[in-house]
Amino acid sequence: RVIVDKSTVPVKTGEKVAESIKRYNRHGANFDVVSNPEFLREGCAVADLMHPDRIVIGAQSEHAIDLMKKVYEPFMAPILVTDVNSAELIKHCANSFLALKISYINAVSAICEASGADVERVADGIGMDHRIGRDFLNVGIGYGGSCFPKDIAAFITISERLGVPFNLLKEVQRINTAQKERFLKAIRETLWVLREKRIAVWGLTFKPDTDDVRSSVAIALVADLLREGAHVIAYDPKGMGKAAAIKTIAAAEFAPSALEAVNNAEALIVATEWNEFANIDLAVVKEKMRTPIVFDGRNLLDPETMRYLGFHYHSIGRASVKPG
Repeated sequence: RVIVDKSTVPVKTGEKVAESIKRYNRHGANFDVVSNPEFLREGCAVADLMHPDRIVIGAQSEHAIDLMKKVYEPFMAPILVTDVNSAELIKHCANSFLALKISYINAVSAICEASGADVERVADGIGMDHRIGRDFLNVGIGYGGSCFPKDIAAFITISERLGVPFNLLKEVQRINTAQKERFLKAIRETLWVLREKRIAVWGLTFKPDTDDVRSSVAIALVADLLREGAHVIAYDPKGMGKAAAIKTIAAAEFAPSALEAVNNAEALIVATEWNEFANIDLAVVKEKMRTPIVFDGRNLLDPETMRYLGFHYHSIGRASVKPG
């Protein structure tokens, strides 16, 4: 028999599972424990399942390895065979490295703002190096969701229990928190007082193409605005149902559309990079707003277009734009 663990688990979990089976296996049946971590992304799970970048098989016996190879043979994907501990560690390392890239470019965005550089061009230049790549060098208000925050916290704890503190990941966490606070500070400095301000927020999910609001930076941002007395009108294409159940943003108003959300708004915040927001008629948006001030937390919109249309436009790691 072969027991396959596909979950993200602490390294040495497979060893403990094997020990438990051996302890309670009174009939002497043969068991193999395999680590076969999944690498599925929310919103792309089916595509990732059918066309994986790689398949990782952590096993001890040739029988288990041969069986797993037969299972995955139709997928025609690269297969890495390794030991169980290494397979378990690969998943944590992969997720934490992606979060590291996000926090890295977010930290660079602060330097760009201070120096007058453009973080998007900097990211393009870095990403053209094939050793680095452009993926996950997208600046924003921070990462969230059900995986990165949980997995990074777990990896830090795992490393400490092994006697090897992972201080680099602690800094990744700190930067992620600081990025949202830096964005909120820019909103305060522009609007001066948030109390009674009518602020539209586009996006509540932690990323587009999902209804998942778990550990969403957008939700945390809305909660901060509400605590400071702002009147928040939020819209998200898929996430409003789940967002409405979150107590920290219970005072928020939910609009039926992106255009309804900005009606008579004194400011607009783009918190999630949905394609719907990138393709909206911005001239209509400006007409509906009381004051055309936009804070783009995902650098979704084009600064020159915003200038031409007469917006006060603030993004991340780029110079602010005024009408002209």
